[in-house]
Amino acid sequence: MAELIWPKDPAVNWSVIFEPAQLQLYAEGLLTTLKLLLSSLAVGGVLALFLALALNSRYRWLRWLVGSYTYVIRGTPLLIQVYLIYYGIAQLEWVQARWDAVWPWTWFKDAFFCALLAFALNTAGYTAEMLAGAIRETPAGEIEAARAMGISPRQVLWRIVMPSALRRTLPAYSNEVVMMLHSTSLASTVPAMLDLTAAASRVYSDFYLPFEAYLFAAAIYLSITFMLVGLFKWAERRFLAHLAPRRT
Repeated sequence: MAELIWPKDPAVNWSVIFEPAQLQLYAEGLLTTLKLLLSSLAVGGVLALFLALALNSRYRWLRWLVGSYTYVIRGTPLLIQVYLIYYGIAQLEWVQARWDAVWPWTWFKDAFFCALLAFALNTAGYTAEMLAGAIRETPAGEIEAARAMGISPRQVLWRIVMPSALRRTLPAYSNEVVMMLHSTSLASTVPAMLDLTAAASRVYSDFYLPFEAYLFAAAIYLSITFMLVGLFKWAERRFLAHLAPRRT
């Protein structure tokens, strides 16, 4: 632990933040945050695709089952979900007795996996509802035209309905991605996880610089958010140009 310093000059405060040791700490936290974000979006996105199809299934029991899952996910705080997986499932004696040799319980020894599982399940619940709504709102004319051309129902789903729904989900999904980026800060509540917020907390505890430590972390989050928003704006212009209002 670094020796506590109590500088009175703001310039000295910021010089502490930009020391190589602190910058390396923030870099490690940033890498963990990005890994957690991209991994949870990838796993959650694949899961959300199947959940969205289930939400539009002709089987009532399947719609009810998946709908209950998304309702619970969206109706409970993400922090509670992280605690339930890390301090709940991962700390059960039955799991701990098997996590040295029995798959998949071996994964629960890894704090990163517990956080990833919580974030992936959470984003899957929100994304599934967005995608399911987009599927239901697919113009009937597109489906009728495809069927008139002799395209099978499965091909209609994967070649007409899904591409259209994915494109129309982009604006709402961009908000979900930004929210997930900010939600990764909850990983700092898991021991042994050094994300961006945890790095700021460590600098704060070592040097008692709460304003500078967290403001620097906020600036990094803001920069990533700016890049994500720009990326999705480009994607919307690229894939939703046909939905933009035409100027007369």
